[in-house]
Amino acid sequence: MYMRITTWNVNGLRAALIKGMLDWAQSHAPDVLCLQEIKARPDQLGDSHLRQLGETFPHLAWNPAVRPGYSGVVTMARTPPVEIRVGIGDSQYDIEGRTIVSQYPGFTLFNLYFPNGKRDHTRVPFKLDFYARLLELCDDLHDQGQAVVLCGDFNTAHREIDLRHPKENANTTGFLPEERIWIDRYLAHGLVDAYRLLYPERVQYTWWTYRVNARARRVGWRLDYFLVSESLMPQVEDVVIHEEVLGSDHCPVTLILKI
Repeated sequence: MYMRITTWNVNGLRAALIKGMLDWAQSHAPDVLCLQEIKARPDQLGDSHLRQLGETFPHLAWNPAVRPGYSGVVTMARTPPVEIRVGIGDSQYDIEGRTIVSQYPGFTLFNLYFPNGKRDHTRVPFKLDFYARLLELCDDLHDQGQAVVLCGDFNTAHREIDLRHPKENANTTGFLPEERIWIDRYLAHGLVDAYRLLYPERVQYTWWTYRVNARARRVGWRLDYFLVSESLMPQVEDVVIHEEVLGSDHCPVTLILKI
């Protein structure tokens, strides 16, 4: 038996629904769908879209940002988790709607939208602090003998293989050394980049700028990850990057987990 978990930064849930996001979700049928950058509260969705979402995913957990039209995450599930926690207990991040934590038998699932460091790097310290706070939570769960699955938009390309033009972006947020080292730290704390372990040489991206026809030219970045506890890796059947799926500047990524 398999559990399919899909992560997708939709860059605006209302726009993504209009573009057919739900049609894809219904045909792909993930057991859990973790969306980031929803930029909406549930009461801002039309009745028909809310009804369709509820029919497809009966168990929805919302964490919209306090600021309208900004950030936010939602976790949609076909079967209920054991427990759901919204946020990580730190108001400076929680007001931005960046985390939903769902407890499932055998692991804890984090739906995550990491901060963007901004072009002028002014939010890089905030972003790195978020990385640090989250890693503390993962360490605590590992110390308790629990496995974790982190998924979402990490807003960081880890290695040169993870973006088309690494040298040109050496001073761009998302590929700064101080950002990339945090991925290394996560991997040193009992977590595995499941896609990269399965496909060490494969070049695929999950985000493309809307400018200069980047997606058609395959000029992208891999920003969307599944980091899983080492103890869970024997259960990981595959990680699929659905680069053909449109509707956002990111594409969905699916973890297939044996349960």
